Amino acid sequence: MTLRFPFENTYADLPDRFYARQAPVPVAAPRLIRLNRPLAQELGLSADALETSEGVAVLAGNAVPEDARPLAQAYAGHQFGGWVPQLGDGRAILLGEVVDIHGARRDIQLKGAGRTPFSRMGDGRAWLGPVLREYLVSEAMHAMQVPTTRALAAVATGETVLREAPYPGAILTRVAASHVRVGTFQYFAAREDVDALRRLVEFVIDRHYPQAGTPMNLLNQVIDRQARLVAQWMGVGFIHGVMNTDNTTISGETIDYGPCAFMDAYQAEQVYSSIDHFGRYAFNRQPDILVWNLAQFATALLPLMGADQDAAISEATEVVNGFLDRFRDAWMQVFGAKIGLVRPLPGDANLIYRLLDLMEANRADFTLTFRGLANGRADALFLDAEGFRDWRRDWLARLAEDGSNDDDAAERMARVNPAIIPRNHQVEAVIRASLSDDFGPFDRLLGALGDPYADPEDAPDLLIPPKPEEVVAQTFCGT
Repeated sequence: MTLRFPFENTYADLPDRFYARQAPVPVAAPRLIRLNRPLAQELGLSADALETSEGVAVLAGNAVPEDARPLAQAYAGHQFGGWVPQLGDGRAILLGEVVDIHGARRDIQLKGAGRTPFSRMGDGRAWLGPVLREYLVSEAMHAMQVPTTRALAAVATGETVLREAPYPGAILTRVAASHVRVGTFQYFAAREDVDALRRLVEFVIDRHYPQAGTPMNLLNQVIDRQARLVAQWMGVGFIHGVMNTDNTTISGETIDYGPCAFMDAYQAEQVYSSIDHFGRYAFNRQPDILVWNLAQFATALLPLMGADQDAAISEATEVVNGFLDRFRDAWMQVFGAKIGLVRPLPGDANLIYRLLDLMEANRADFTLTFRGLANGRADALFLDAEGFRDWRRDWLARLAEDGSNDDDAAERMARVNPAIIPRNHQVEAVIRASLSDDFGPFDRLLGALGDPYADPEDAPDLLIPPKPEEVVAQTFCGT
């Protein structure tokens, strides 16, 4: 079986200051844990060839394909609001790009592939737990049609990684529309490298926004895409956990699934990340943080917006300030669909917020509540039965204004409200089992997450919120 990656390397064609040339660091005993065969086929790759020893060697970083030009990308960023002038890929190697069967260009990157010039004090490796978490969560997001990077493969390295304890090492093969971030633009803006900024804008426009034409139009289109993305996150109860500018993609994909989580009981200010001590990236603050991040993007673009900087600042400020209106429109589309509405009417936002307030007061499960509206079981989640009945009466009256009967609305809601999400306690159970080399729970959860809008008859336990002793109160960064 011949393995060939038809790599192209448009990012590697940029000047050397955009990256550090760096091959993956080989590992001791690579072993394939799982290969995403459907994604491999979508990328135009042979899944059978990837499962051979030759293919696993590539996925582990022990062999570099002939057409690859491996590199670690340079970028900067604001981390929890604090400026870091140089970050970069400290444990990730971009092998190259392929054009998939749909004609879309996709990056293929090894995450956990060893030290790079950007590693600082890190070892450049990943341990098994975060690799499995990212595999599960990114594939779940894809199945729920939320823009995301994806997992092509997980490989065990046969080496030990030291964190708070020794853990088995692993490498994730990550696929993305690109890995350009807000922090990539900040890196060159901070160095007053206008030529690099111009080249980066041209690269991004060519790859992602061919209709943009100008830096201002690029800003406008990135803002639009990010507004839709964060609305989709909130529609599935997702909390990113580390919305730093270096984790905000220009393509509008979700990236870097570190201390992320899906809510169980609804709480507007829910925080899971162990490193988010002040709730900067709480669930309900995600839109505001995106505005802040996009303002940094706009600032980085200013040197390219013409000689009249005052006019450019004024226009860019107006564009950035328009984010919240776009977000509110996207949020209304997402949550209106979640409660079965067909067309927006005045008062819809109030109806949705009333439900969310009831959910928070009753600690109702986010996923089960919206799914329960479709299957008629939501009332069991509310201790305040009278309050929910009052809301339900108004909701049914609102559906009637759309000309919807219960069955029509239920069918619509079942298509947009997942039955299953990668709940934190289930992901942790998968990771615990994997430490004993048992990947059965991983396969079972991954299989169910692939069809999130179906009730899995053979896995009803995967739909259930955690018992009190199973609650995962904190999630942790994979580094």
